[in-house]
Amino acid sequence: MLELKPNCECCDRDLPPDTSAAMICTFECTFCRQCAQQRFQYVCPNCGGDLVERPVRPSHLLEKYPASTERIVKAHAACL
Repeated sequence: MLELKPNCECCDRDLPPDTSAAMICTFECTFCRQCAQQRFQYVCPNCGGDLVERPVRPSHLLEKYPASTERIVKAHAACL
């Protein structure tokens, strides 16, 4: 099950579980659409995989399967 991380790993922008602005790779590295497009050209800076739109978990399932609250921010060269 996807963690649905709460923020962009680059700019720390909030990414609520219902947003269509979250982009992920197969390892669930998470970035906002702006960083994914403008800084990384849709290529994950961690693994080199594609960054694609993160699926939205239906709201009625968020109570039983909540999104992660752990914020991760990494110092990528493109983020500095």
